[in-house]
Amino acid sequence: MVSAVFHSPLDTSLPVPRAGESRAQAAPHPSLLPATEKQEKEQGQRTPIDLRAFWMRVLPPLAGFGLLLLIWEVVAMKSTTGFPTPMATWQQAVTVFSDPFYSKGPNDQGVGWNVLSSLQRVALGFGLAALVGIPAGFAIGRFEFLSRMFNPLISLLRPVSPLAWLPIGLLVFKGANPAAIWTIFICSIWPMIINTAVGVQRVPTDYMNVAKVLNLSEWKILTKILFPAVLPYMLTGVRLAVGTAWLVIVAAEMLTGGVGIGFWVWDEWNNLNVANIIIAIFVIGIVGLVLEFALIKLATAFTFEEVKH
Repeated sequence: MVSAVFHSPLDTSLPVPRAGESRAQAAPHPSLLPATEKQEKEQGQRTPIDLRAFWMRVLPPLAGFGLLLLIWEVVAMKSTTGFPTPMATWQQAVTVFSDPFYSKGPNDQGVGWNVLSSLQRVALGFGLAALVGIPAGFAIGRFEFLSRMFNPLISLLRPVSPLAWLPIGLLVFKGANPAAIWTIFICSIWPMIINTAVGVQRVPTDYMNVAKVLNLSEWKILTKILFPAVLPYMLTGVRLAVGTAWLVIVAAEMLTGGVGIGFWVWDEWNNLNVANIIIAIFVIGIVGLVLEFALIKLATAFTFEEVKH
């Protein structure tokens, strides 16, 4: 007895022949392909790696560093004062970072302790500036009277070099460490005040009109309307302030002494150890780059783009 097998028209496990083509001639269904053929098909559908874009991202930075090393090597070869070569500096860096946290007294500590001391001063000065500058920026941007009152003072004091404030700090606080923190405070406060005030002034008037119609309190306006809208501006001011503070602390520590990366640079200069000065320059740059990158990521996380339909 012969049994017939019928396939439903909705059965997708078998290929459907085109016009003028028998079912046997139709292309096999992917599930019926051998494993090797399936893998080849999937690999063919994958997006190829854009090697040109990859090399355009990698080669220019490598070429830049290579040019720097070449110029450095030429300068070291032509120097008659014992300027260290890149290889000699690298060997000295291996020695320095083999024990970065040694301590042999207040004036002889490893580079790690010096960097941490500088970061601590930056954190204190910057934190105090944020506590004062951000609320001041909201107030100046929110109220026209305060804006007209303080804008001339800010325009007058902002261009002053931060180091010009260092003697005032030494006179008032009677100590090198508080004077350095004061210098960080005074140089960090202006970017936060200005960017926050500009952000408040650029809040759309429609938002404020809605707040008036709803009769919202000043606290509700601040927390529900102004703060979310001003946050990107405020974070930009914070990023600029941190960059300025890290630049200034090195110069301030050269003048005040103590423990810190700036003092370490000056002390190595007094010892005529140029290799350690070059190492300190790279350390300062790397720490500044890390701070900048972290704050850019923070700003990006709190910046929202409008969705276009």
